[in-house]
Amino acid sequence: MVSLKSVSGIIVSTFEWIIVLLLGAVGLSALARRIKVPYPTFLAIGGALIAFVPSSPSWTLEPDLALALFVAPVLLDAAFDTSLRDLRNNWVPVSTLVVAAVGLTTVGVAYVAHRLMPDMPWAAAVALGAIVAPPDAAAAVAILSQVKLPHRMVKVLEGESLLNDATALLIYRIAVGAIATEHLTWSQVAPTMALALVGSVIAGLLAGRIIPLFMERVTEAPSAIIVQFATTFLVWIAAEHLGLSGILTIVVYAITVARTAPARIPARLRVPSYAVWETTVFVLNVLAFMLIGMQMRPIWTRLDADVRWEYCVAAAWILLTVVLVRLCWVTFYRTTLRVLVAHGIYHPKDPKQVASAKGGLIISWCGMRGLVTLATAFALPENFPYRDFIVFIAFAVVLGSLVIQGLTLRPLILAFGLKDDDPVGIEVARGRAIAYRAALDAIESDPSEEAEILRLEYRAILMQAETDPNGGIANGELPADPLRRRAIEAARKSIFDLRATEVIGDDAFHKLEEELDRAELSAGGDRPNRPSSRTSEAPDNAQR
Repeated sequence: MVSLKSVSGIIVSTFEWIIVLLLGAVGLSALARRIKVPYPTFLAIGGALIAFVPSSPSWTLEPDLALALFVAPVLLDAAFDTSLRDLRNNWVPVSTLVVAAVGLTTVGVAYVAHRLMPDMPWAAAVALGAIVAPPDAAAAVAILSQVKLPHRMVKVLEGESLLNDATALLIYRIAVGAIATEHLTWSQVAPTMALALVGSVIAGLLAGRIIPLFMERVTEAPSAIIVQFATTFLVWIAAEHLGLSGILTIVVYAITVARTAPARIPARLRVPSYAVWETTVFVLNVLAFMLIGMQMRPIWTRLDADVRWEYCVAAAWILLTVVLVRLCWVTFYRTTLRVLVAHGIYHPKDPKQVASAKGGLIISWCGMRGLVTLATAFALPENFPYRDFIVFIAFAVVLGSLVIQGLTLRPLILAFGLKDDDPVGIEVARGRAIAYRAALDAIESDPSEEAEILRLEYRAILMQAETDPNGGIANGELPADPLRRRAIEAARKSIFDLRATEVIGDDAFHKLEEELDRAELSAGGDRPNRPSSRTSEAPDNAQR
């Protein structure tokens, strides 16, 4: 019988390891930012090292829980910021990457895996192909946020990373189902695929219209954020129970909610929501890499030396297949498009839709694998054929792609000298001029002194926006922001002094501090104590 003391010791030890791992991940992400590489690269290396630490824990997670826990919130977080306009404008390259690149990678990996392991069932080989097929958004975005790639290229990569998971997971589900039933025919698969695609879109749209009606009734920040997470998991779980694609349902749900959320949810809920979601996505990435690293140790210890070498060789071949298939497809697509344009068969609205050779190579090289690959490998049933082999290969492909491509992508982009014409900045300047003209008109007839102060500031902003095509505002900073921050800094120092000399108590101090925090948030600008931006290096952060 296990004593309460021993159980308590296990719990404390687990808690200590969680603290150590989280602090280690924070240190690795800081190092990644300093040397300008994707932070998932170092998380993958850290996960690999954990597998060989003798005293490291060996935690387990229910396979069925892996996808819901790791994929659902991360995917919603990315989908919330997706621009429907940009998806429509780039639907041809995005759809070919989502369907053709993922499909060809799945087929290529399945063929190579079956050749390397002749006894491996074809369905298991296809499942492995689907697991390693979709590139990860977080790693690419971490790099793309550091350089100024052409806007269209960034949107293509973001659109691909958002939707390719749905394609890969659909193939994955069919392959896993084929193993479970031992026989699947096309007549059985086709209705399932049609239901998953059409039903998921409809379910996502309905959830995106109905759920916000209830969410807007929750007005306290902690409760609102909990409801955001709970509804995300509920949408995923409901879709899975209905036999739909959880990924596609979540994507459609997030995009639908994003169209109305800014008008429904006040800023006082948005600001803490951004911070909590960004932190949660980071923690989920950490846990996924650490848990898979822990799975590697028992797999590695069960293998003989010869089998270990065989697995490592197989991992190298499959990693090479993953990279080459994507490179070949992008090259084929770009060449075909140029031939069609040259013969007058295809007339793109924007000539930039046809990527240059350098742009095509960058898109090909943005194929790092990450969280979704780890989660789907982890989600395989315990009795799945060649499960250890598949988990090993999945982690090796993630580690290899993040190290090789992740460490070389930024130097490659800088060497090619690709530039961004900054269409977003131009649109921001145009929108700023219209917005502040409307703001000025709204208070023009107010005779109060407060209104006159605002009119002076708004006129200065409007003058800059109308005389400079870029709005005359760098990093989103308004003309009065430096003065406002200097004044707030002085005010903040004064209340520190008042509390230190006990002229005011802590209750009064915290109320004043909250007022100054709100004023500082409105001061804009890029400064160290500013809340995280939605274009930060961390995983895409968004308000639900």
